[in-house]
Amino acid sequence: QGLLEESGGGAVQAGGSLRLSCVASGRAFVSDAMGWFRQAPGKEREFVGDIRWSGYKVSYAESVKGRFTISRNNARNTVYLQMNSLKAEDTAVYYCAASSPGNGGVYDHWGQGTQVTVSS
Repeated sequence: QGLLEESGGGAVQAGGSLRLSCVASGRAFVSDAMGWFRQAPGKEREFVGDIRWSGYKVSYAESVKGRFTISRNNARNTVYLQMNSLKAEDTAVYYCAASSPGNGGVYDHWGQGTQVTVSS
């Protein structure tokens, strides 16, 4: 089974930055794509962005475009989410996810999540 483990969450003031990391091991790293999602208290989990290995296409939710950047370090089996100009509404638990090859883009591996708290 694959394993995804997030780190880098924490508390920061509005306007600050954080970088989240997601280390993948096992089958989780044999994937078509890896992505970041978040869930704020009382809200549904939402897509933040992802990176697809075919063409190395990167996509972002409108709410984070221009502020967040997804990147990957192949040698370290790690995907990053660089978050700049953070806002209070970015407060959420952030999850890393992977999509198995041939699974139609469905994310079927998930990390445990890391908390990000932005104070205004």
